[in-house]
Amino acid sequence: MHEKKDYYEILGVSRDATQEEIKRAFRRLARKYHPDVNPGDKEAEEKFKLINEAFEVLSDPEKRAAYDQFGEAGLQGMGFEPGRERGFASFEDLFRDFGFDDIFDVFSFFGEKERHGPRPGSDLKYDIEITLEDAFYGMTTKIEVPIFEKCSFCGGTGAEPGTSPRICPDCRGSGEIRIVKRTGFMHTMKIVPCKKCEGTGRIIDSPCEKCGGSGRERKMRTVAVKIPRGIEDGQYLRLAGQGEPGEKGAPPGDLYIEIHIKEHPIFERHGKDLFCKTIIDLKTAILGGEIEVPTITGKAKIKIPPGTQSHTIFRLKNQGMPGLRDGKRGDQFVKIVVEIPRNLNKEQKRLIERFVEIGEKKKPKTSKGFFERLKEFKG
Repeated sequence: MHEKKDYYEILGVSRDATQEEIKRAFRRLARKYHPDVNPGDKEAEEKFKLINEAFEVLSDPEKRAAYDQFGEAGLQGMGFEPGRERGFASFEDLFRDFGFDDIFDVFSFFGEKERHGPRPGSDLKYDIEITLEDAFYGMTTKIEVPIFEKCSFCGGTGAEPGTSPRICPDCRGSGEIRIVKRTGFMHTMKIVPCKKCEGTGRIIDSPCEKCGGSGRERKMRTVAVKIPRGIEDGQYLRLAGQGEPGEKGAPPGDLYIEIHIKEHPIFERHGKDLFCKTIIDLKTAILGGEIEVPTITGKAKIKIPPGTQSHTIFRLKNQGMPGLRDGKRGDQFVKIVVEIPRNLNKEQKRLIERFVEIGEKKKPKTSKGFFERLKEFKG
């Protein structure tokens, strides 16, 4: 039996929340707990599964109505099963679905629009390119991030040193003006940003000369980034509070690091497994022998049985990449390609013909290809 959950509490919204508020709450929590920005963090992944489940219900008017009236029992028969394992969109696809088509430009912003008062700092995105070896061992690197920081001259107040901002007399510091209209017995209220203070709630009579009253100045900041062992191409790291500082005392945003792994000259990576091919001569393929092949950590030896056919696949157990969660390594698969000699001289041709004459003649035969053979090894 699964534990009962309060989907409103999970998203941190009231039971009368609008669809826009639900969507905004989900977006905020997804930015924090999505597995792509918390690689290897099992707790964050479980938290996101709950958030995803809650959003699936509350964003659907029909499911939400059934849930409000009957709880989780009301969702039965609606193609929804509480607690069921369900997939979710990638971090990039998730935010594009919410209309942020340009957020993945370098140093683009995730910040929400139409805020009143001092705005929290924007989230930033930075791309890092590493080698496959870096991904295998893990690493710590430093990056230079261009950001807006608190103005060093005015201390972030936006006012010239020696002066202070004053509370806006029109909105009394709220940054909003409430306009009430009366039509007969009806009263309607509209909330708009205060024009006098531009929604900040404060008036700066003597703006800081250095920052122009914004309270921020553009600088380069060095940030240390720890890349975990086993990270994969396209995954994100989230550095909480390392984004842009908020305006005039508001909290900072986060910094998202997207990992790009360079193409390797030898290995192809698929999850935790590595793939490569090596060429052997005809003699070794026919008579057998021992060859040495590269691995991500050095070299390994493979015994080639007599009569090995070209495109035979050998598996080196535990020679692949480590997993992010458990650290256990995958396997390395080596495809053997037999090199057929070209431009034989007369003596070589005579020996080959003699070899064929005294051997068993076989007709051409079609068999399984590389991927079918690979399944046999991995199965």
